Amino acid sequence: MKPDFILPAPIRPDQQFDGRRRVVIEHVSPEIDGGRFPAKRVDGDRVTVEADIFTDGADTIVAELLYRRRPDQEWTAEPMTPTFNDRWTATFEVGAPGMYEYTVQAWVDHFQTWQKGLRKKLDAGQDVGLDLRIGATIVELGAARAKDEDAGTLHHNVGLLSVGGLEKAVEAAFGEELSAAMRRSPERTMASTYEKVLLLQVDQKKAGFSSWYEFFPRSWSHEPGKHGTFNDCMILLPRIAQMGFDVVYLPPIHPIGLAKRKGKNNSLVAGHDEPGSCWAIGSPDGGHTSVHPELGTIEDFEAFVQEAERNGISVALDIAFQCSPDHPWVLEHPQWFRWRPDGTVQFAENPPKRYEDILPIDFESKDWQNLWVALRDVFLFWIGKGVKIFRVDNPHTKAFPFWEWAIGSIRDAHPDTVFLAEAFTRPKLMARLAKAGYSQSYTYFTWRNTKHELQEYLTELTTTEIREYMRPNFWPNTPDILHEELQGGNRAKFVIRFILASTLSSNYGMYGPAYELCEHVPVAHGKEEYLDSEKYEIKKWDLDRPGNIRLEIAMVNRIRKANPALQQTADITFVRIDAGQGREQEQIIGYVKRSLDGSNVILTVVNLDDRNTRGGWLRFPLELFGLPHTHVFTVEEQLTGRSYEWHGEWNFIELNPAVMPAHIFRVILPS
Repeated sequence: MKPDFILPAPIRPDQQFDGRRRVVIEHVSPEIDGGRFPAKRVDGDRVTVEADIFTDGADTIVAELLYRRRPDQEWTAEPMTPTFNDRWTATFEVGAPGMYEYTVQAWVDHFQTWQKGLRKKLDAGQDVGLDLRIGATIVELGAARAKDEDAGTLHHNVGLLSVGGLEKAVEAAFGEELSAAMRRSPERTMASTYEKVLLLQVDQKKAGFSSWYEFFPRSWSHEPGKHGTFNDCMILLPRIAQMGFDVVYLPPIHPIGLAKRKGKNNSLVAGHDEPGSCWAIGSPDGGHTSVHPELGTIEDFEAFVQEAERNGISVALDIAFQCSPDHPWVLEHPQWFRWRPDGTVQFAENPPKRYEDILPIDFESKDWQNLWVALRDVFLFWIGKGVKIFRVDNPHTKAFPFWEWAIGSIRDAHPDTVFLAEAFTRPKLMARLAKAGYSQSYTYFTWRNTKHELQEYLTELTTTEIREYMRPNFWPNTPDILHEELQGGNRAKFVIRFILASTLSSNYGMYGPAYELCEHVPVAHGKEEYLDSEKYEIKKWDLDRPGNIRLEIAMVNRIRKANPALQQTADITFVRIDAGQGREQEQIIGYVKRSLDGSNVILTVVNLDDRNTRGGWLRFPLELFGLPHTHVFTVEEQLTGRSYEWHGEWNFIELNPAVMPAHIFRVILPS
C-alpha cells in the first residue's frame, strides 16, 4: 500500500528516494561553487577529500570516497576515517592528466553496531545469548552477499555464533577473520550517496611546478642589426637550461601589421625599418596560425620546439586574441569586429591611451559560434606543432563562457595542455578565469612589496578556497611592467624579488634578459614601462654584462629542483622574527615550506632592505613537527653549503644584501 503523502524528491536523479537511507552527507570539500567547477591538482598529487557524515542515534557508520578518471565507468573506493565532530577524510592519488570525478558514499554498518553493543553488554556482565543470535542473523545476511572464500568463512561463523557455546561464540564475534570478511561484504543496500559528483582537473606536472623564461626571438640574430630567427635562438636553449628554466615563453610569433604600426617607445608613428609590436597580430602574410616571415618558417618553429625539448624545456606560446587592421580575418570575417557609424572598425582604447594598431574581437557577434571555433582552432593548430603550454594575453577581456568551452574542448583531446592567464585585473575576474579552466594565473605579486603585504597575500592564496582552483605564477617583471621597486637599479633588489618569487610560489617567471641584467630605467618618472622597450624594437643583449644575476638565478633554480618543499605553494607558514625588545622585524621575512609527504622542510629568510644589513631573532615553529621548544636540530644553508646547529626555537640570523640578501635552509628534523 502506497503512503498517502508526497515523497520528497530524490537527492540524486540516479537514486530513487528511500526513507531508510539514514546517513547524512554534507559539506564535502573541495567543492567549488556547489560543484559547478573542478578543483585542480597535478599528476602524482594526493587529493584529500573531507565531508561531514552522521546519522541519527548511535549506529556505526562506514564511509567511502569514490573516484574515477573520465571516461572510466568503474569507481575506485577509498575508506574514509572520522577525525572530529563528525568530519571524515580520505585521500587518493591521481595519475595521468584529465578530468576526474569523485563523490562520497556512506551507510549504517549493522555488524559493527552489533559488535559495539555486544562489547558493552559483556563489560557490564549482562546475558548476551539473544545478542549472539541477532549477530548470527546479521552474519548470515553477509554470507549471502559475500563471494568465494568469504562466503564460506561467514557461514562457518554463523554456526559458531549460533551453537558454538558462549566462549567460542564471543571469540568468533570479535575475531579478525569474521570482521575482515564482513568488511569485504558490506551491506550497501541503504547507502546514502552525496547529492553531487564533483570534478577534479588533473594537469601535467609543469602546471604545478615550473620556471619560465621569456625572450623575444627577433632580438637574437647573430648579425647586428638583423632580425633574429628561430634557428638563431637555438643557441640560447642550452644556456637557459643551464640556468634551470624549464619553460621558454615566446611573445606572439605571428606576422605583424603595417597599418597604424607603433614605433619606438610606443610612439604612434613607426619608422620604415621599425618592427612594430608583436601583439599587433596579422598582415597579408597571415594571422594567428602563421609565423612572421623574418622569424623563419613553420618547419623552423617545429625544429625549435624539438630542440627545446631535447634541452628539457617546453615552449610556451603567447596567444593574443586581437588583430591588426591588416589581419586576414578583418576582410574575411568583418562580422567578428565592431564597426563604428563612420564605417571604421573600433580599435582598442583605454583613454587616454589609443591602440590603433589593435582591433578587439567582438564576442557579441551574431556569428559567435563560428568565431569560437576559429579561436579554439588556433590553440589546436599550435598543439599540432608540438606546443602544450600557452600564455594567454588579457583573457579577462574575452567572454568567460568562451574560455570554459574552449579550454574544456581542447582538454578533452589534449589533457596535458597548460594555460596561463595573463590577467592583472580585479580579483573576482582572476578567480573566474581559474575556475573556467586556466591552469595558472598571473597575480598581484609584483605589487606586494612589504612584509605585511606579502604575508597577507600569500595567506589569501594558500588558506582560502582559492587554493583549490587557482595556481599562482609569480613574475617580478614583464615586458610591460618595471615596478618602481626595481627602478633604483640596485642589484640586491633584483635578487630579493627573484628569490621571493621563486620560493614563495612553485611557479614563477621572468622577462629574462632584462631581469638577469637588472635593466631598471623606466620610460618616464612614475611609469612602469621600460625605456626603449623591446616590445617596439629589436634589441642587442650582452648577457655577460657585469652586474648580471645569472649565477644567483641558476643556484636558486637548482635548489628548487632538489627540494620538493619548494615545488608546491599551498603549505607555507610564516615565522616570527624579532628585532629586539619584542618588536617585530619588519625588514626580514621568513617562511617554512614542507613537501607533501613531510620529508623535506625548507626555511627561507629574506632581507627586504636592499641597502642595509638586517638581523633578528627567528622563531622556528617546532610545534608544527611535534617537537619541544628546546629541541636541537641542524639547518643546511643551500646557497652556501654550510651547516649550523640550532638550539631550540629561537636563533639569531643576519643578512647583508651586498653579499646575499637571503638564506634558504634545509631543516633536518627527526623522521
